[in-house]
Amino acid sequence: MTDWANSTVLVTGGTGSFGKAFVRKILEQHPPKKLIVFSRDELKQFEMSNELRHPELRFFLGDVRDKERLHRAFADVDVVVHAAALKQVPAAEYNPFEFIKTNVLGAANIIDVAIDRGVKKVIALSTDKAANPINLYGASKLCSDKLFVTANAYAGSQPARFAIVRYGNVIGSRGSVIPLFREMARSGVLRLTDERMTRFWLTLSQGVEFVLSCLDRMQGGEVFVPKIPSMRLLDLANAMGPGCKFEFTGIRPGEKLHETLIPRDESPWCVEFEDRYVIQPSQLWWDPDTLVKRGGRPVPDGFKYRSDLNDSWLTGEQLKTLLDEPREEMSLL
Repeated sequence: MTDWANSTVLVTGGTGSFGKAFVRKILEQHPPKKLIVFSRDELKQFEMSNELRHPELRFFLGDVRDKERLHRAFADVDVVVHAAALKQVPAAEYNPFEFIKTNVLGAANIIDVAIDRGVKKVIALSTDKAANPINLYGASKLCSDKLFVTANAYAGSQPARFAIVRYGNVIGSRGSVIPLFREMARSGVLRLTDERMTRFWLTLSQGVEFVLSCLDRMQGGEVFVPKIPSMRLLDLANAMGPGCKFEFTGIRPGEKLHETLIPRDESPWCVEFEDRYVIQPSQLWWDPDTLVKRGGRPVPDGFKYRSDLNDSWLTGEQLKTLLDEPREEMSLL
């Protein structure tokens, strides 16, 4: 278990939707010795500092592209939660080099500095789009994931350990379809890409709790995948804009009809627990029986975890309930 009271924690992208929810949750439930918010936007940091006044909260302006700045920020840091990323799929298709600089080279900087500064744990947030990617954003996050897994060998005798959390769309987060649909519903017309589309969903609170639990369980090299429900885009649209007219525009560049959290190719290294799947490293330094000894069950041959093949589905009424609670979470969006 993580000794939060004696740990200094740093969150990259700490002023984003996840970062703010994580900071609020950890200050309430597991106050660390020091909590550092690392991000690029001075206005967001100013607003966040006024909203969350806490004696152990610190703000550090910087960019993960800047290795020297990371080196300064990581002084005496024990735990890093890496949430900084560029993530808009269409933007990535038209600005590929910018996404590589942040999502791939930024990840490499995090790894190098964490090792050099003696950080003990680093957990990086990934996405379902990194599984069998067809877009630049997903490809950049897959590269990042590979870097973080291999970093456990790259660290050598240093204490740093690295793991990844991979999940789907976050309900109501900045840039997600829910705030967009809410805005469009005012006009009476919702523009949808394809009525067959499905996606994985979880709340900000669920994402934060999952990351915290993975920090406690990680040994280094795992990709943690929560068991979460899927929802059809058409059901989502009906819930967000009842009575609205629908216009179908077609899938945007780099989009899939259905998202995958665990592709078939990763199933040989995947084990199942009650609330999650864990993809183990395929490298020789990892003992494949490690998680089986802890109660994990190998998944069947050819297993895949895809949004249209899910056993759990979110209804429109359930979505409305999630959007109504908790208010302190939704205020962060």
